[in-house]
Amino acid sequence: MSCSCTRVEPMIGPSILNADLSILRDECKNLLESGADYLHLDVMDGHFVPNLTFGHPVVKCLRSHIKDAFFDMHMMVDQPEKWIKDMHESGATQFTFHLEATQQPEECIRKIKETGMKVGLAIKPKTEVEDLLPFINDIDMALIMTVEPGKGGQSFMGDMMPKVKFLRDKFQYLNIEVDGGVGPANINVCADNGANMIVAGTSIIKSPNRSETISLLKKAVSDSINSKNKSQ
Repeated sequence: MSCSCTRVEPMIGPSILNADLSILRDECKNLLESGADYLHLDVMDGHFVPNLTFGHPVVKCLRSHIKDAFFDMHMMVDQPEKWIKDMHESGATQFTFHLEATQQPEECIRKIKETGMKVGLAIKPKTEVEDLLPFINDIDMALIMTVEPGKGGQSFMGDMMPKVKFLRDKFQYLNIEVDGGVGPANINVCADNGANMIVAGTSIIKSPNRSETISLLKKAVSDSINSKNKSQ
């Protein structure tokens, strides 16, 4: 990986798409105050996935009110390279694009790096994890989708966990994110297979105690990391 990390850190990133969009600024602030390590912002174009959300103007508005938060842009869009400049200028921290969405992944990675943003690379459930390998040394994070992107109401796909384990076994210090149906009921299997960045939407947003839920998720990941470190 392209960092000099000595360990991976547990990080919980609520998916803001599940929040009350009419008061999105306040929701984002509340999530951060509740202990979120970063915010996961889903951008969908109605082409790569069968849904339409928001674009860089919303990101720019949020950044004007939330100065220091880590914005992880999950770009579920065709030709993601078209949006690198706009997302950077709007205040994105990490630009996570889908390997399946571009014919020029190397060029996309290069352009993202030139802006100073971090690079995330995502794959859908039917994509082989080995397809990520040519790019691992040039990215900051790999995202393993645990549902089909862009479709709501899906169940967590536990059969994606071998992909996470494959990456963790090979790349000890790589940030590995999971996204889709993740919550307290399955956080342990995610953490034990090596995921350290956890995207959780409904399980956090709809929780009666967001702080408690975020703390529970983070503790599970932290305990798993510490356990593995002790056994090495």
